[in-house]
Amino acid sequence: MPYAPPSSLPRCGVVDLGSNSVRLVVYEGHNRNPVPIFNEKAVLRLGRGLQATGRLNDEGIGPALTVMHRYYLIARAMGAAPFEVLATAAVRDATNGADFVARLRDRMPGVSIRILSGSEEADYAANGVLCGIPDADGILADIGGGSLEVVRLGGGVRGLSQTLPLGVIRLADRSGGNLDLARQIVETDFAAVPWLNEGAGRDLYLVGGAWRALARIHMAQTAYPLRMVHHYRMDRDTARDLAGSITTMSRRLLERMPDAPRRRLDDLPYAAIALRRLLRLTDARRVVFSASGLREGWFMRRMPDAIRLQNPLLSACQEMAGRLGRDPLLPEALFEWTNPLFPKETDEARYLRRAACWVSDVGSHDHPEFRAEQAYLRVLRQPGIGLDHPTRAFLALSIALRYEAGADSEFLKPARALLDNTAADRAELLGAALRLAYTLSAGTPDLLAGTRLRIQGSKLVLSLREDRGVFAGESVVRRLDRLAQTLGLEATTETALARAAE
Repeated sequence: MPYAPPSSLPRCGVVDLGSNSVRLVVYEGHNRNPVPIFNEKAVLRLGRGLQATGRLNDEGIGPALTVMHRYYLIARAMGAAPFEVLATAAVRDATNGADFVARLRDRMPGVSIRILSGSEEADYAANGVLCGIPDADGILADIGGGSLEVVRLGGGVRGLSQTLPLGVIRLADRSGGNLDLARQIVETDFAAVPWLNEGAGRDLYLVGGAWRALARIHMAQTAYPLRMVHHYRMDRDTARDLAGSITTMSRRLLERMPDAPRRRLDDLPYAAIALRRLLRLTDARRVVFSASGLREGWFMRRMPDAIRLQNPLLSACQEMAGRLGRDPLLPEALFEWTNPLFPKETDEARYLRRAACWVSDVGSHDHPEFRAEQAYLRVLRQPGIGLDHPTRAFLALSIALRYEAGADSEFLKPARALLDNTAADRAELLGAALRLAYTLSAGTPDLLAGTRLRIQGSKLVLSLREDRGVFAGESVVRRLDRLAQTLGLEATTETALARAAE
């Protein structure tokens, strides 16, 4: 009997049936940040040979039917409903695509199987990118095996789009494996999209496995401290040079590159050719890699406006606090309590501080000897797709120091490497303030309400109401001194009268 998830954690599943691979993802919950609890991919290359024959690859059809039947059974067993299949360029363009879908329906009774148009595919991809980067502004390019979709994004809104037959498998077939001819094909096809030059000085958002492989290679080459492709960034010159080197390498040299995926070695040169031409046409200032695309776009379409319109950063932190924190009223109380320490912060910095307050108690159930490191890693590597890498580093460093990690602890190095000095200093200040707040309050808003911080001249003053269960014990004095030193101030305490405080 299929599993029935609790109503509070509904599950849904989607299969992305592409020209190169097929992937099943099962999501759990109704969240602003999609939470995948199962993810499996099979490389079938259904689109290989399509350019010459007009048909799906015969060698891939049998394995595809087997894999899709497995995915059907997995989705049923996991209680994923709705469950839908989204077929893209290969099935859309093949003369035997409809016959293949008919055979799929026999193996997957009752399952919705949709053959997306190029415009629909672009729309799903754009929704997926905006899910993780809601203020995206520039050009989105989603490369698959059979097609490449380009979409204009302006201030978080989708604009014009175009589907081109420039997927890595299709481009290899069209060029007969000749990279010089592939360059000419790419140049000719992109010439039909005149609005690509509107990306000047903006970002180029890259979606698709072949481009994610380029990001992983570059991360390995540079010993990047956070091996997470989503939100990874390169300036245009770095991206251009990387793509250029890929196109000139022999297969043997490609195999020797760190983190080069063996199953994508044949695709990399074609992805690199398309990227170099896009960089030239758009004149983008940098590339931003997105791990969210078509599947996340499908998920977000199912969410009500009340969820879709949430800020992904704050939503991710609130979801984590809901699972791991002790008191849902404490984060906002901490946010207000720390206000006097940050009198001139920007709106962005204020939002980050608020998010940090929400995740500041996520280590409360961990073993005390490992709490700082465990909480740090949990925040740094959380699945929330709305967090770019500096944001992850700021939150993680703040929380590690809130749990009194040593400032020079080895495990903090990745976060420090991702932050400039100003951001690191702010994280240290916030971490010290949160440590003092938790010492005073025992993690409760009631006790925190009996305390107040203010800056008075050269002094940091902690006001305490002893009738509220707080006093200046040794640990409080020590942590207040540390906080004051961070600010370059002198620490002092005062006892507030109960009636005056009221």
